[in-house]
Amino acid sequence: MLSRILTALTVIATASVVVAIPVEQVKRGTEIAPTIQVCSGAVGASGCISIPVVSDACINFVGGLTFLNKEVSAVVVPGGFVCTFAADFGCDIAQGGGVVLTSGTWSMAKVPGTAGFVNFNDQASSFTCSPL
Repeated sequence: MLSRILTALTVIATASVVVAIPVEQVKRGTEIAPTIQVCSGAVGASGCISIPVVSDACINFVGGLTFLNKEVSAVVVPGGFVCTFAADFGCDIAQGGGVVLTSGTWSMAKVPGTAGFVNFNDQASSFTCSPL
């Protein structure tokens, strides 16, 4: 019994602690990193989160971002970036489709596709951004 308690205490003591860092404190060198705002509702509503843009990194809506999986309704892409939203995890648009958005505020209900505007509301599972 004592060994189980010690094992449990060891696991608790060595567990990683995740701390939320305000976006203003996320920095690259001496500059504040740009962020993309992703929303499960309208921009400015309670379901929005700002995510630091890490160039060419695929962000899957898992873990702390699970609430956004297949729930993204609006995004604000920072100036100077292009972001690709994919219907599947892994940012692969060939499998499940996706949309490419340049800087600005977008309602996912009407975003540019290859043959005109498309409805990509509540379809995204991942995204990646790159500088223009």
